[in-house]
Amino acid sequence: MTRLTPRCTGLKSLPITIIQQTIHHTTSRTVNTYNAAMHYDLHCHTTASDGQLSPQELLSRAAANGIDCLAITDHDTTAAYHLLDINDQRLQLITGIELSTQWRGINVHIVGLNFDLNSSAILEAVNHQQQIRLKRAEKIAEKLAKVGFTNTLEGATSIAGNSTIGRPHFAQHLVDTGAVSDLKLAFKKYLGSGKAGDVKQLWPSLRDVVHWIREANGIAVLAHPAKYKLTYTKLGQLCDDFIEVGGLGFEISSGLQLPAVTRQMARLCQQKGLLASCGSDFHQPGQQWAELGRYSALPEHVETVWQSF
Repeated sequence: MTRLTPRCTGLKSLPITIIQQTIHHTTSRTVNTYNAAMHYDLHCHTTASDGQLSPQELLSRAAANGIDCLAITDHDTTAAYHLLDINDQRLQLITGIELSTQWRGINVHIVGLNFDLNSSAILEAVNHQQQIRLKRAEKIAEKLAKVGFTNTLEGATSIAGNSTIGRPHFAQHLVDTGAVSDLKLAFKKYLGSGKAGDVKQLWPSLRDVVHWIREANGIAVLAHPAKYKLTYTKLGQLCDDFIEVGGLGFEISSGLQLPAVTRQMARLCQQKGLLASCGSDFHQPGQQWAELGRYSALPEHVETVWQSF
């Protein structure tokens, strides 16, 4: 992989080497086997969404962990890319984002990779998702008020700062005010599915999300497919619908999933003709399920998403 000069002027002010090329969406692909000499992490988070490290801290940790190529995929925002040190040249950085969508009533995440950061399509996607999140936050606060918790929106907003507001910020507010002892309990008692503060999202369609990424000349990747708890048949149907609207990638290895699961995801990926991706889904130091750059090894002979970078 060679270092490329960004063609988009908006990217030139960003830190480290940003790789962003126009992706030609064709059906013909040249098989590129997994390059074990390169260390990729194409799924991780910063304080711009629900991570605990700042973009610069994440970058330093990635370099310390031996990562050669990184994509920061914060939820519904690209803000991290505007907060990095322009003089840092320790690794290659791919533009990234993790967009939420719905498929047959199930919340699904799509990672966008290697897109034009200043594309009107990406700006539209971010604005659309942020509006949905704000409306959801207001509804969560209303529901929590009904069970006796006041000023939760103000508290969550203060904790979020410039980050994308979400349930973790409400959870932290409940911890900070002494309502619960820890974040896990906040979700278990008040914010989890079916609880008092549970508000379902009205995310955009799979077609719309993939369209935004493709319009920005990026690659759409189905994130952590094994986490959706779908049967193999239903997951295959999700892949079919994803491919139909222009999806190209499949995150076969995510965090500390079992190697057997990675092999199963790799088989489905190959059966559907998708490009394999991988990432730690890192959020914070010491988290139980993933360290930055750590995930189950990919099979040696897989067609990879980074062949298009």
